Amino acid sequence: MQDIIARLRAKKQDEGFTLIELLVVVVIIGVLVAIAVPVYLNYRQGAADKSAQSDVRGAVSAVEQFYTNNGNAYPTASQTVDNNGAAAASVMTLPKIGSGTDSTITLSDKTKMTYVAPAAGGGTYKLCATNSGGSGKWYRYDSATGGSVKEGSGTPMPATC
Repeated sequence: MQDIIARLRAKKQDEGFTLIELLVVVVIIGVLVAIAVPVYLNYRQGAADKSAQSDVRGAVSAVEQFYTNNGNAYPTASQTVDNNGAAAASVMTLPKIGSGTDSTITLSDKTKMTYVAPAAGGGTYKLCATNSGGSGKWYRYDSATGGSVKEGSGTPMPATC
C-alpha cells in the first residue's frame, strides 16, 4: 500500500497545462470576443435610436400639454436643441404664451431634436429627433397626420423635418 502512495506522490510533478491546451483556450476566447463585440455595438446603436424615438413621444406629450395650458395655442417659435453632453442643452423649453405656463422637453444624451412651429394660422407642428450614438435613423411626428412616431427616410435629418 505504501508503495502505491509513494508512486502517486512522485507522479504529482506532471501537474499543469500544456502549451497546446493554453493556445486552444486563448483561441476560443478570441472567437467569443470577435462574436460578442459587434453584437454589443449593435445593441448600443439600437438603444440610442430608441432613445431618440422615445424623446419624440415625450415631446409630443409636452407640446400637447403646452397647447392645453396656453389657451389652445402651440409654441410659435421653431427651435433645435442638440444635447451633445452639455447640461444647458439637455432641455428644450417651450416659452409660455400670455399668462400660460412654460413647458420643457428633456432630451436623452446625444439626442438632437427639432420643433417646427405651425405656420401662421396653420395649427400643425412637427417634431424630429436623432441620436448621434445611433445608426443615423431619425424619427418624426407630424401633428397634421397624427398617429405614431415614424422613422424618417434619408440621412441626415432635415432641418425642417
